[in-house]
Amino acid sequence: MQAVLCGYYGKGNGGDEALLATLLQMLPNNVTPLVLSGNPEATTNRYRVKSCDRNSLPQVIQALSQSDVFIWGGGSLMQDSTSAISPFYYGGLMTLAQAMGLKTIAWAQGIGPLKRPLTKFLARRTFSNCSAVSVRDRASAELLTNWQVSCILAPDPVWALESVAVQGLWNLPAPRVAVTLRSHPLLTPARLATFTRALVDFQTATQTCILLVPFQKTQDFAIAQAIQLQLPGKSEIFSLEDPKALKGLFRGVEMAIGMRLHSLIMAASECCRCFALSYDPKVSQLMSDLDMPGWELSQMPEDANVISKTWIEHFVNGEATSPEKIASLVERAMLHQELLEEALN
Repeated sequence: MQAVLCGYYGKGNGGDEALLATLLQMLPNNVTPLVLSGNPEATTNRYRVKSCDRNSLPQVIQALSQSDVFIWGGGSLMQDSTSAISPFYYGGLMTLAQAMGLKTIAWAQGIGPLKRPLTKFLARRTFSNCSAVSVRDRASAELLTNWQVSCILAPDPVWALESVAVQGLWNLPAPRVAVTLRSHPLLTPARLATFTRALVDFQTATQTCILLVPFQKTQDFAIAQAIQLQLPGKSEIFSLEDPKALKGLFRGVEMAIGMRLHSLIMAASECCRCFALSYDPKVSQLMSDLDMPGWELSQMPEDANVISKTWIEHFVNGEATSPEKIASLVERAMLHQELLEEALN
């Protein structure tokens, strides 16, 4: 059985690559994956799977015509807040796969925000025609329930992603604190400057080694470089392409300060204390679910001293997610695998 895997793959985004790695980890043994990718050569080399160009309609049609299943895999694909094109691309592919008679599975989806009536209609129609659906958050499950679409609700599958050790990490002085920022309109130059001043004060007070971790090099690397230039102590930029190594990085980290959803999931899953800066409802939902400290980015204090003192307090007295809670989340995340096994076997 051959399955076409479709998501925001091959675009250099660590979170989406982690979702792909987890999907490949969870696929039944009788299924041969073919990944639609923004960089087919890199995807084939990294995961040892067949891949084709997600932007080439002839290649996509050929892939679909040779396959039995279409898996629409992971993340906030059906939303129109960051791109009005995204729901039409993914919804169009799903509709095409359904029209060609493939079994279609929506896997580990985070639906919305959907602000436009047309994109809502498209989402409702495509999800309604799926053979099986799993989602990673309550809001998506409630939306599908309102649309009378049955689904499985389970934690983000990256909780269950296997991790590997990162070479060179243990040569860096401890304690270590990871920082994962991304470019976003809410991260204004003024806020970034305040954040950086607070991080300088935090490092001076704690004598920590700061690990700056770009999850998407095109968006995050310049921010990491700008921060590193101002840090007084030891720091390192870790730009990792292997999602298992990206998750494994947090094994050797005492605390993580992050914007990106999957950086916080990876850090929490590796028993790392976390402090979140939310730019999106999905990050706010994670903060609520885990009782994770942090701020909405729009409400981050303007006083760097307040920020650094809050971080120092969490570094000294804060607690990581309990091993029992992590085990429960990993176990429930495996429901995404059970959905695949039931639908494909």
